[in-house]
Amino acid sequence: MLFGSSGIRRKYDRALVELAVSVGSAVARQARHVVVGRDTRTTGPVLAGGFIAGVLGAGGEVRYGGIAPTPTVAYAVRQAEAGCMITASHNPEPYNGLKLLNPDGSSFTLRQQAATEDLVGEPFWTGWEQQGSAEPADLVPGHIEGICASVAPGEDLRMVVDCGNGAGSVITPRLLAGAGIRTDCLNCNTAGRFARPSEPLETNLPYIGAMVRSTGADGAIIHDGDADRFMAFDGRGRYISGDHLLILFATWLGARRVVTTVDASMAIEEVAEVARTPVGDSFVSEKLISWGDFGGEPSGSWIFPGFSLCPDGIYAAALFCRICSEWDVAEVIDGLPRYPILRSSYPCDTPGAVLTRLGATHPTDGIRFEDEDGWCLIRASGTEPKVRITAEGRTQEAAKAMEDRGRRMLADALID
Repeated sequence: MLFGSSGIRRKYDRALVELAVSVGSAVARQARHVVVGRDTRTTGPVLAGGFIAGVLGAGGEVRYGGIAPTPTVAYAVRQAEAGCMITASHNPEPYNGLKLLNPDGSSFTLRQQAATEDLVGEPFWTGWEQQGSAEPADLVPGHIEGICASVAPGEDLRMVVDCGNGAGSVITPRLLAGAGIRTDCLNCNTAGRFARPSEPLETNLPYIGAMVRSTGADGAIIHDGDADRFMAFDGRGRYISGDHLLILFATWLGARRVVTTVDASMAIEEVAEVARTPVGDSFVSEKLISWGDFGGEPSGSWIFPGFSLCPDGIYAAALFCRICSEWDVAEVIDGLPRYPILRSSYPCDTPGAVLTRLGATHPTDGIRFEDEDGWCLIRASGTEPKVRITAEGRTQEAAKAMEDRGRRMLADALID
């Protein structure tokens, strides 16, 4: 199985480069015109080159945007037939991968993934007279123009911006500066190595709160490696949980129907009708095609279907600034419903096998159990060799009891 919960992702090695060539050939057999971009990882040029070689060898045409965020590449795909982002998103630098995109911004569906896997096993090459061609493209200006036409970020604001040395560095500071927002930028260069862990978790950002307070900023904007994710701090320097960002965006947008994942807090159900999917932004996007006004997952992926079906951390950053210009976000967050929620992960060499032993039909979907006081989800990560446990309760005691039950089940499965 090539695809996980967010494209193809694994540690970089020769096999991944060879796979990139085969995937490029497979994509070109389904879509002649392809947009390609990459994040800042040092292995990006090699993988991009491999994928592009596969497309060209099968007779396809490529617009190559170099370093650009996933949502920027997705926005450009509306003028093509398919897209490929070379990224491992929030994973550490040794990882890389490929995320395949449709013209509406959505990731390849399960059906498209299956078709691609079949074609990967059947390499295809045209003759010398039928080779495709590639041209460079600056994808950033079009994305900025599209965002600013949809949402005015607001003026007279000051924001701390931490792009984590990822692809967001080439667009978010530029967009905000163009809107008249003062920015204090951290890790906003494309160094190829991450000065902090790329995943925008509170534990990975211990310095942000103090910087917000010392500069008098209105908040902070945080991206992961490919800027499909966005997390934030309020004006008091407090990290805003993904569950509360979900509610904040839904409330601001007036979204009555929200698509989110099975690991999101039950608090969202107090402000909107909710449809839940397995964990993974591709599942949220696919559901939004037929139902919903807004979607996202608490890991920081936010999807605005009126704009794109790709999780767009850049759009989310602009919208957050707009909200900050009109609302006291800290005060709003204090008034939102909340329940104790516990999230933990455990390194595991064979997470899929462990979840299968626990009875999961699809390991990355996991197993979920609940009662009137709370719920627990145990699932294999679709991007890393880990098992994740998420538990929520109406009280701290109930949440802890659910988490303990999940840990016991996982321990028993590991022993087996």
